[in-house]
Amino acid sequence: MSETLLPAAVSDASLQWAQRLVRISSISEQSNRPLIETIADHLRTLGVPLRLTHDEAGAKANLFATLGAGKPGGVILSGHTDTVPWTGQAWTVDPLGAELREGRLYGRGSADMKAFIGLCVAHAQAFLEADLPFAVHFAFSYDEEVGGFGARHLIADLKEAGLSPTHCIVGEPTGMVPALAHKGVHRWCCRVKGHAAHSSQTPKAVNAIENAARLVAHLADMAEGLRRDGPFREGFEAPFTTAAVGVIEGGIADNVIPEDCRFHYEFRDVPGADVAALQAAVVAKARALEPPMQAVDPATGFRFETLCSMPSFSAEPGDPAVALVQRLLATTQTTLVGFGTEAGLFQRAGIPTVVCGPGFIDQAHQADEYVSLSQLAACEAMLRALAAPTR
Repeated sequence: MSETLLPAAVSDASLQWAQRLVRISSISEQSNRPLIETIADHLRTLGVPLRLTHDEAGAKANLFATLGAGKPGGVILSGHTDTVPWTGQAWTVDPLGAELREGRLYGRGSADMKAFIGLCVAHAQAFLEADLPFAVHFAFSYDEEVGGFGARHLIADLKEAGLSPTHCIVGEPTGMVPALAHKGVHRWCCRVKGHAAHSSQTPKAVNAIENAARLVAHLADMAEGLRRDGPFREGFEAPFTTAAVGVIEGGIADNVIPEDCRFHYEFRDVPGADVAALQAAVVAKARALEPPMQAVDPATGFRFETLCSMPSFSAEPGDPAVALVQRLLATTQTTLVGFGTEAGLFQRAGIPTVVCGPGFIDQAHQADEYVSLSQLAACEAMLRALAAPTR
């Protein structure tokens, strides 16, 4: 479905809710509770039962709400409430202004993915009044952008509550085309402990940066091997698993052999790839580098810390959630997306899942992030179709 063929108008109520949420700062390093409480207060006025789960510090919250409590199964409308920051980006509009201009809603999170959440909340009354034979569930999480930590707690909580939804729509920006698959995202921090000395005494030292560089080079070799040999999944922009180093830091002065170095790296795996085996290969290489290091100082070596692990997602064209969204949108189209979402977590919990939402990832995480009003209108049409008893 091309954007030129999408409905042209989104309702005032939906647009106002989208703007309201964009105006609430909820970058991942901050609390999202003001945004969650804004939604919760509205749903409470409608008599909707809520379940809130929190992080260990109590600073962040997930919201799980059931519209049609007691009804069997149900469709989850899933979205994450956190956003990436905008520091250092060249914005020409207020990132929290939710400005409307030339058929677009601007602001951090407008595309990724507060507008979708706002539209869902705006349609809560319609879902309640439709008297559907199934429940509609809202699942709004924290900390998706930094590893999907909130969704894990949310899913565990709904399982403990004995809820068994039958479909899940993750409203990440796909241009309102149902996405059948995405890659996983797995990140680690590697800390290298060396032994410091004056730079004129290199035989007495263990250079943490040089040993880190050897492992970084090994990761680059692994990335080239994956690009050459696969496994492959056609349809992705990069149809193979990728590896990359994103952060590296070490050393204190030019004339001091560095004692410490750390670097962050990731694998973005196509569905079916063995990420555990890839990480095991990295660790094996590190262990092979340690004997000469530890001959100088037994305390030296490599240590690994998992930063995040978001599983890949893959559904078949006839999957119940895919078929549902295709019916709601009156389309046979599907796509694949390269970015990670919480879809793999819901799928691994046994819930048929699809990714479909307004906007495009090309606008997300960028200065002057926006979502077009025509995309919001298409999403609203999908939600209205879901509320129709004859779906």
